[in-house]
Amino acid sequence: MSTDDLFWDKLAERYAKQPIADLAAYERKLDVTKSRLSPTDVILDIGCGTGSLALELAPHVAAAHALDFSGEMIKVGKRKANEQNVTNVTFHQSTLEAAEGFQPGQFDGICAYNILHLVGDRADTLQRIFAYLKPGGFFISSTVCLGESFVPYKPVLAVMRWLKKAPPVQIFSVEELLRDIGEAGFADISAPDVGAKKTVAFVAATKPR
Repeated sequence: MSTDDLFWDKLAERYAKQPIADLAAYERKLDVTKSRLSPTDVILDIGCGTGSLALELAPHVAAAHALDFSGEMIKVGKRKANEQNVTNVTFHQSTLEAAEGFQPGQFDGICAYNILHLVGDRADTLQRIFAYLKPGGFFISSTVCLGESFVPYKPVLAVMRWLKKAPPVQIFSVEELLRDIGEAGFADISAPDVGAKKTVAFVAATKPR
């Protein structure tokens, strides 16, 4: 088990109890996401954490898959699903790169909330997401873009990493993120204003038919 696995495993129970930092913006994100859903959809939530988003979307789709590499996060997610009597969410402990059983063109929609700034190879992740979507499928992400801030996050994060108080975090701008999403092949890329901080990019896109 890597130090990053341990970081998220130790955080799981506390993470599940934390209130949402900007509830109004989050609810607007949910509204946009739910507007893309159909009752027959099969969707994937990448970096699902303790499953809050997948469980929120589950009543609006046929099936949801929730993916996270932290075993403790998945454990909490399964417990929450049981407590909420949600039966159409399947949890997977894995990274997207190592995920087994997923097929190209399998999903009607893929969500990536609070994860793209934590992956080492953003371009590769976006290409995998694109491949797993059906033609016409949607991709929705909410991503921390620290490149939009004047705060010198790079040395701050380096110290926090040394103290084992932070995971690896990539620093990039909203413009760079939108460019990468476009280069992965997505179309109809938009950034709806949900009232989030300028360092958070909420983006919706579609895989061309």
